[in-house]
Amino acid sequence: MTEAPVAGPDVPDKPGMTRTDRRKARTRASLVRAAQQLIAEGRSSVPILEITQLADVGMGSFYNHFETKDDLFQAAVDDALERHGTLMDALTADLDDPAEAFAQSFRLTGRLHRVAPELSKVLLSYGPGMVTSGRGLAPRALRDIRLAVEAGRFTVADPEIGLTVAGGAALALGQLLHDRPERDDATTTDETTEAVLRMLGLPPEEAAELCRRPLPEVRVAADGSVA
Repeated sequence: MTEAPVAGPDVPDKPGMTRTDRRKARTRASLVRAAQQLIAEGRSSVPILEITQLADVGMGSFYNHFETKDDLFQAAVDDALERHGTLMDALTADLDDPAEAFAQSFRLTGRLHRVAPELSKVLLSYGPGMVTSGRGLAPRALRDIRLAVEAGRFTVADPEIGLTVAGGAALALGQLLHDRPERDDATTTDETTEAVLRMLGLPPEEAAELCRRPLPEVRVAADGSVA
């Protein structure tokens, strides 16, 4: 199976970047990474000094990149959302059927809660805002739902309502898998995906068949970073 790494915040290395530019980018990425770790640990109320110590950067460096702590934590969530969405794009790029693309993204996202628990907790921290966000998986899922409706694969009358129900199921699934570690994540995710596909209008036998298809493998980076 194809593997796709789940890495930490991207550090740009574009043509024309100076050594100073790269150092600033690394500093910002370190701050974002630290914020994501704190969000996952449920410690977003810590003082800025503790964030900079965790990021191993100077206190003054914080204000070179962010005006407030809230700005940093929003950047941390935005980064996680967009990397999650980009990852799902890469893992469904070869699929022509939008219903299968939607199903595969949903199934992979469910498994991500155990494969990359820190990334999962950062995403879940955004709560219902994930469903209406212009970043991450929500706009991509809405695109796939609309394409599947146009192709006659889904019959849901209002794609945004379909996304709302699917997004609520995705959030609840993630919380369930964290709260019930004894549950099998693959089985639980696939059964949830099958129910969501039926809600969107896919015939039960087709929904079941899509949820039995093999998936590409997602792996965490060697340092364990998922931020």
